[in-house]
Amino acid sequence: MRTFLVVTDDSEEARSALRYAARRAVAVDGAVHILALVRQQNVSAFGAVQATIEQEARDRAEMLAHGVAGNLLAESGIMPTISVKIGNGQKIVSEFLDGHREVAALVLGAAKGSSPGPLVQHFSAHAGDLPCPLYVIPADYDETKSDHAN
Repeated sequence: MRTFLVVTDDSEEARSALRYAARRAVAVDGAVHILALVRQQNVSAFGAVQATIEQEARDRAEMLAHGVAGNLLAESGIMPTISVKIGNGQKIVSEFLDGHREVAALVLGAAKGSSPGPLVQHFSAHAGDLPCPLYVIPADYDETKSDHAN
C-alpha cells in the first residue's frame, strides 16, 4: 500500500501538507502516516527533571497528532498511523524513510516567507538521495481551488 509520510506540528503549513497527503492517499487507495517530532530538550537539569520535560513535550505532540488524525478521518475517511519521535528531525525522518520502504512520498509543508523551514531546506537539498519523492506544499495551498485537483 502506498503510504504518504507527513511530518506535522501545529502550523498551517503542516495542515496543508496533511490535507494534500490525504487527497493523494484517497486517490490511490493508499495510507497516511503522521510523524510528530519532539525536539530533544537541551536543558541542563537533573535526569528526572529532564525526563519530565521531554515526557510533557511528547504528550503535547501526541495530543496534537491525535487531533490532526481525527480531522483527517472526518475529512477524508482515512485513519492515519501516528508516530511520535524525540530528537533531531532530519535524522529521525531519514531513519524513518530508510526503515519504511512502503513510504511512497515524503510530504512537507513550507512556511511562508524567506525560509521554508529546516526540514524543507534540508530534504529539498538532498531530494536526489531520498528513497521516495519529496512533495513540498505551500502553507496556504488549497488543492480544491487549484487546477490540479482530482
